[in-house]
Amino acid sequence: MADRLRLGIVGAGAIAQVGHLPALRKIRDVEVAGICDNDVVKARALADRFDIPDVFHDLSELIEFGQLDALLVCTPNHLHESHVLAGLAAGLHVLCERPLALTPAGVQKITRAQAKRDRVVMTGANHRYRPDIQMIRSFVQSGELGDLESVRAWWFMSRMARTSLGWRQRRDQAGGGAMFDLGHALIDMSLWLAGFPKVERVSAVFPERGKGVEPSGTAMLALAGGLAIHLDTSWRFVGPGERFGLSLRAAKGSARIAPLSIWREHHGVAQDVSTAGAHSRETPFLLGVRAQWAHFVAAVRGDATAAPLAEQLLGMEVMNAIYQSAESGRDVTP
Repeated sequence: MADRLRLGIVGAGAIAQVGHLPALRKIRDVEVAGICDNDVVKARALADRFDIPDVFHDLSELIEFGQLDALLVCTPNHLHESHVLAGLAAGLHVLCERPLALTPAGVQKITRAQAKRDRVVMTGANHRYRPDIQMIRSFVQSGELGDLESVRAWWFMSRMARTSLGWRQRRDQAGGGAMFDLGHALIDMSLWLAGFPKVERVSAVFPERGKGVEPSGTAMLALAGGLAIHLDTSWRFVGPGERFGLSLRAAKGSARIAPLSIWREHHGVAQDVSTAGAHSRETPFLLGVRAQWAHFVAAVRGDATAAPLAEQLLGMEVMNAIYQSAESGRDVTP
């Protein structure tokens, strides 16, 4: 591998445009060598904007001619599994936007291929790398807040933000509606903060159920040790912008983001231990994406360890249980 990681991108959609490519501009160890999309006009416009030398219509061409070290997968959900497997088959390291696959079986197939090829595979989890979430996790891990008792996470978007993408309205391509789209990040963030305790049962309610995808959904996870995780998602939020947040309550403290606030008990008195940190003009989202890329590069070079794909398998099993509960009206064990 050369001094710089040669990266190919498949998928020229929104997450590549507003997330990965702006972040990669500041990652000196990565060179974006080519981009691929079935909409070549869109791919060419993005290549011109971000100085990407080559544009391809087909992933096989990108892999064959790009002389790549790694692949970024930003395609619609139903293509993730096959594109990750294609990258691994070519001997590439892969960073794939969530979800890694549409089913637990798909995640397991990728896990076997990753082990066989001995390559780094990471799933997009920029929420883990946000400075505010990192700060909260440090307090949780240190034990300063005591045992976690409740975690609440929510993500609301307006109807136009998601329903304008046709493939998101098809369950066979998207995997589901608002819960599948937004809930994967919430599940991963919440379980990661809690240290991935065993999920004992899941209960979910979707206000609208049917053959289509759900525009909103809520779920509650009961975990070993008495911890409860509450998830709330919607594609039809009425209000300014979107809403992404998390709050937690523990035996000796509490925390939330947007804005960051951390409180702990000190000699029987509630104490604000929040810290603003270094000022940045960038959003927590972009800071998280860039930190994720730094971790990916370090993992490829052997200087860091990528999160085990077993965590993604657990998240997919929990998501399956959420949909089973919403459809049956009963608690489900993942």
